[in-house]
Amino acid sequence: MKASNNTQSAAAAGDKDSAVISYSADKVIGNGSFGVVFKATKVDTGEVVAIKKVLQDKRFKNRELQIMRMLNHSCVVPLKHCFYSSGEEPDETYLNLVLEFIPETIYMICRRHSKAKQFMPMDRVKMYSFQLLRSLAYIHSLGVCHRDIKPQNLLVNPETCELKLCDFGSAKQLVKGEPNVSYICSRYYRAPECIIGATHYNTQIDTWSAGCVITEMLLGHPLFPGESGVDQLVEIIKVLGTPTREQIEKMNPNYTEFKFPQIKAHPWRKVFHSRVPETAVDLVSQLLLYCPDDRTIPMAALLHPFFDELKEPDAIEKGLPLPPRLFEMSADELRAYPELCERVVPQHLK
Repeated sequence: MKASNNTQSAAAAGDKDSAVISYSADKVIGNGSFGVVFKATKVDTGEVVAIKKVLQDKRFKNRELQIMRMLNHSCVVPLKHCFYSSGEEPDETYLNLVLEFIPETIYMICRRHSKAKQFMPMDRVKMYSFQLLRSLAYIHSLGVCHRDIKPQNLLVNPETCELKLCDFGSAKQLVKGEPNVSYICSRYYRAPECIIGATHYNTQIDTWSAGCVITEMLLGHPLFPGESGVDQLVEIIKVLGTPTREQIEKMNPNYTEFKFPQIKAHPWRKVFHSRVPETAVDLVSQLLLYCPDDRTIPMAALLHPFFDELKEPDAIEKGLPLPPRLFEMSADELRAYPELCERVVPQHLK
């Protein structure tokens, strides 16, 4: 499907009896090593959608499609439909994932504020951070690790303040004891255990990335802008200090190179401008820790005082544009974290 007024017709992937649905590709809105994302229009209804088109290796099932079919949550972009299409080469097949179209990303919003020399309003940081952590609590309850949490993969509807996690191209259901590739996640948001080559990491690599994104919303720029893996680690050490042998052991027991610069930890309060509240500084300090198991899990992070303002009975009267379903727990969340869910949902909404 080219980005022209070209129309693509298709039945659902693997469903010969599906009615044919036609889409008209409007323009390319994303490009990457994975393929292309188009903004498109459903011809019969005029509904605007996003279509992610990826080359399909016929020897393998598409992991992204398998994971997306499992997911159903207000903070995750929904899969509406999928179909296969032919490529220009005779043997090329493309998988097309039809997704809800959401106009903005956290990356776009951060960049806009930065260009205007402004900070993102604190109520927006709270709402976006809360929904990011909720999306992670949900996918982690299913054993799914996203493995590429970054501002570009967080879609935002600025009118409703809804945030939805997207792009499950790197996601995987982690199985305890099974190794995973360590070269994963975009560099600025890569957890230190991945930088030092860990292959038996857990879903807490996403929690580290979320801490980086929340910090970026507070600062207006990335916290750890490394130019390479080694440089990335140096940037982290400048803030967290040199990891101890015990911390290295917990990140990757097979890591044997101990040549780190000896640097003391930089106080978290000094990382941020004075306008950033203590509660925000404290939340970040609980997410960005060397030892994965010491990081606060996403559902527990929702109990942090930083989010108290969102839970007040008069939050909407105070002008907070709370997204709908902000506190609506899914069956999977209730099953995985019954006690935490009970505490996260405000009393006045029970």
